[in-house]
Amino acid sequence: MSMALSVPVLSALIVLHLVAFVLAVGAEHRRSKATVVPDRYDERTYCVYSTSASTVYGLSAFGLLLLSQAVLNGVTGCLCFGRGLVMGTSVTAWTILFFIFSWVSFLGAEACLLGGSARNAYHTKYRGIFGGDDLSCATLRKGVFAAGAALTLLSLVGSIFFYWLHSKADTGGWHKHGEEDVGMA
Repeated sequence: MSMALSVPVLSALIVLHLVAFVLAVGAEHRRSKATVVPDRYDERTYCVYSTSASTVYGLSAFGLLLLSQAVLNGVTGCLCFGRGLVMGTSVTAWTILFFIFSWVSFLGAEACLLGGSARNAYHTKYRGIFGGDDLSCATLRKGVFAAGAALTLLSLVGSIFFYWLHSKADTGGWHKHGEEDVGMA
């Protein structure tokens, strides 16, 4: 016998990943932009930043993706706990491959989202030098949140295939003797 595929769990995984993807794309489009402005009172310049909404979007995407991974690994037992997969079958090999793929893409997406949010929240204050025109305002490089969004979609694909294959894989020992009755004498 094998574990049944649960539509509510699958739906939760898809919704959480897709909302995280939308938030990551939104974070990419709402990255902080900076302009150098001269100070009215002296010869120094300073940076004025636009909105920092992408920090909130990025952290929200980070949290939703983390929740999705927790749901997935809670249901499947993370291949570490609970019912074990019978080794030696092709379904088990594919399950392990997609387990690794989902974790690698998840960790990459989380790194992009968290790192991008932290870097986007960093704002330079005064860096001008008297007579210097080469002030550089610290901003997040374009594409960090986009990479997080792309890795979120890859994590979605890996998670769906891992969950589907895990539900198909023979779970062996726990159901092996399910047909036998225990004598109550």
